[in-house]
Amino acid sequence: QVQFVESGGGLVQAGGSLRLSCVATGSTFSTRRIGWFRRTPPGDQHELVATITPGKSAIYADSAKGRFTISRENSKNTVYLQMDSLKPEDTAVYYCNYPLQVEDWGQGTQVTVSS
Repeated sequence: QVQFVESGGGLVQAGGSLRLSCVATGSTFSTRRIGWFRRTPPGDQHELVATITPGKSAIYADSAKGRFTISRENSKNTVYLQMDSLKPEDTAVYYCNYPLQVEDWGQGTQVTVSS
């Protein structure tokens, strides 16, 4: 059973930065593409923000390009999301998961960007 523990969210003013972290349990982290998702009320759908391969090749949603940077430390089963130039529309709960075979979702971490 894979579990994800996300952290690093908070309240920040527009234009500010946050760095999110996610630790995954299990032995397959280093072999799987992993991504950051976000969910904004009232919808239930998780929006894919960015993904990174085991070899550290990254893909970003248009909304994240040029502002967010995804990275990973395979030795620590950890994926990061550096978020710069934050906008109020980035306000959401952020989650990590494996996009190709989604596991149970963690609690996520709340990011709130004030204008």
